[in-house]
Amino acid sequence: MVKLTKSLVCLLLLSVLIVHARATDGADNSQCLQCHGQVFYEYHNEWTDQVDRKPLNPFHYIDSVKMKSSVHKMFACIDCHSMDYQTFPHSGELRLEEKYQCMDCHGGDETYAHFNFEGIESAFQESVHYKSSDERFNCWMCHDPHGYELALRQDKPIVEVVTLSNKMCTSCHDNKFKYGLLSHDDPVDIAATHAWLPNREQHFNKVRCIDCHTKVDADLLISHNILPKEQALRNCVDCHSANSVLMESLYAHRAKESRAKSGFFNAVVLNEGYIIGANRNKTLNTISVILFGMLLVGLLVHAVLRMIFSKNK
Repeated sequence: MVKLTKSLVCLLLLSVLIVHARATDGADNSQCLQCHGQVFYEYHNEWTDQVDRKPLNPFHYIDSVKMKSSVHKMFACIDCHSMDYQTFPHSGELRLEEKYQCMDCHGGDETYAHFNFEGIESAFQESVHYKSSDERFNCWMCHDPHGYELALRQDKPIVEVVTLSNKMCTSCHDNKFKYGLLSHDDPVDIAATHAWLPNREQHFNKVRCIDCHTKVDADLLISHNILPKEQALRNCVDCHSANSVLMESLYAHRAKESRAKSGFFNAVVLNEGYIIGANRNKTLNTISVILFGMLLVGLLVHAVLRMIFSKNK
C-alpha cells in the first residue's frame, strides 16, 4: 500500500513537472516540425522505396523560432489539430478539418477577461473585413496562431509594435496569393493608394495601418473595427495636434501608465517619438510664455531707463 502511494505521488509530481516544462519552454512539437519547420522535407516513399525530397507548401511552413516565443508556445500541435496528423502521410480528409477560433478557447474565460475578447469579437463583426466576406474571414487571417506575440502589453518599443502590426496587414494586402483566398481581384498597390500622404514611408514606419483605418474604442487596447477605405483618417490635424488621436490608439496603453506616474499629458510621446503638434505640455507652454513675457518686459524697462539716463546727461 505504501509503495503504491509513493508511486502515485511520483506520477503526480512527474505530471506537474511536464506541465510546468510545457508552460515555460513550450511543447515538444519536433515531430511535426521535422517537415513543417523546413522549406524542403524528405520522406520514404513506400511505393518507389526511395527517399523523396519535396518543397513544402509555403502556407504550411511554420517558423519554429517564432513558435517558441509565441503566446501559444505551450501547446502541442495536436492540442488544436486532429490527432490523426501524427500519421504520415496525412489523410486528405484532414484538409477539411474545422479550425479553432479565438473565442473557442478564450470566450467566457475569466483568466483572459482583461483582454476583453468578447469586445474584440463584437468590434470585429462590425468591421469591413467581416461584413465583406462573412465567416470566411477569421482571426487567423491576421493573427498567425503559430507565431503571434504580444507587443504593447509586453512594452516592446513603439517602432517594433508598428512593424509587427503593419506586417499583419501587408501579409495579405501586399500578397496576391493570400489576398486571393478572399477576393477574385488582385490587391491594390499600397504605395499608389497612399501617394497623397506626405512623407509616406515615414508614416508607414512610425504609425500602424489600424491607427488610420479603425474606429477607436476606449474599451479595447487595439481596435478591431476596420473601417471602409472611404472612412479612413485623412485629416492631418487629427494626429498632429495636442489632442492627437494617437494618444487614444497607438500610445493609449503607454499614455495611461505615463499619466499615472508623471501626470504629463503627452509624456509618453515625448519619450518614444516625435509627432509635430502633439509633443506639447500645457504647463511647460504656460511657463515658457511667462518667461518670454518677462524677458520682453525686462528689455522694455531697460530701453526706457537708458533713454531717461541719456537725456539727463
